[in-house]
Amino acid sequence: MKRRLALAALWLLPLAATAQDSREAYLRQFDTGGKDCVNEAEYLAYMSRGFTQMDRNHDGVLEPDELPGGHGKPVTLQEWQANLRRQFHRLDRHHNGCLDAQELTAPPG
Repeated sequence: MKRRLALAALWLLPLAATAQDSREAYLRQFDTGGKDCVNEAEYLAYMSRGFTQMDRNHDGVLEPDELPGGHGKPVTLQEWQANLRRQFHRLDRHHNGCLDAQELTAPPG
C-alpha cells in the first residue's frame, strides 16, 4: 500500500510542477513590479483589460450589445472595477494587500 502511494506521488509530481509553473506564469502576467506578488492596482489594471476590449465604442460603459451574450444591464468601468476590488479582497486570504500565485489562482470564496 505504501509503495503504491509512493509510486502515485512520483507519478503526480510532474503534474504538480506543471501546475506550479502555470500559477507562476499567470502571476507574472499581472506582476509588473516583479515582486512575485500582485497588488490591488496591478490586479485592477490587468483585469480591466477585458472591459477595454469589450467596450467597442470606448465610452466607458459596456452596453448590452457589448456584453457576452449580447444582453444584460449596462456596466460602467467604475462598477466593473468595484467588483474587481471585491474579488481582490476575497482572494487576499493572507490579508496583506498582495496576492501570491496560490491566492491569485484560487477560486474566489
